[in-house]
Amino acid sequence: MPGPIQSLSRAAAIMRLLAGGERRLGLSEVATALGLAKGTAHGILRTLQQEGFVEQDPESGKYQLGAELLRLGQSYLDVHELRARALVWADDLARAAGETVYLGVLHQQGVLIVHHVFRPDDTRQVLEVGSMQPLHSTALGKVLVAYDPVARGELGEGPLEAYTGRTLTDLADVDAEAALTRERGWADSIEETWEGVASIGALIQDRRRNPVGAVCVSGPVERVCEDGFVRPSLVASVRSAARAISRDLGAGRF
Repeated sequence: MPGPIQSLSRAAAIMRLLAGGERRLGLSEVATALGLAKGTAHGILRTLQQEGFVEQDPESGKYQLGAELLRLGQSYLDVHELRARALVWADDLARAAGETVYLGVLHQQGVLIVHHVFRPDDTRQVLEVGSMQPLHSTALGKVLVAYDPVARGELGEGPLEAYTGRTLTDLADVDAEAALTRERGWADSIEETWEGVASIGALIQDRRRNPVGAVCVSGPVERVCEDGFVRPSLVASVRSAARAISRDLGAGRF
């Protein structure tokens, strides 16, 4: 098994050092505290500064932690708060719908599954927390694309990957569906990613009404759909769960 990468270990040590004590240290102080040569310490600090993890005071020349760490930390806290607030509602949704429930957030060019409630039956199921789903062909992804400009930007210029014969691969079609999602307040995906699988998703907002994730019900087409359309009762259940989670995150009534 390979050992740790020395430069990364040293960078982590520098950030821990800056996080404690005086919080703002000069190059010599950092090098001395960690037993590093000045040139080595300066190279690591310069790289961390370029990435936004460290900032240098223009007057004193001393270093402190940068805003990028705050952004990453806030993202970490937001995801964990989202999951914590959603636990009860996601369980209730799975029981009411009798199907699998996913909670997803935007991550790079896809949807990261941060919570997964098994379908309430005795069939064998695999936990999918940590897996990724496509943005343009899943109910979770469609919701995020509709409400989050960052998610829409992650689709690039197209054409998009076709997973089945029903996948929308043209950006104009994706944008039209996003407009429909905003108009009706929910998204669906019927065999657009996996044959025989349909899903219904709705937006979750935080206290500032920012899109922070989505929740969806997913299951076999024959149970989620009726006469070629998703069941209205499931749409109502998903939207109700999304509103409840959003209220718990401070979004108020909407």
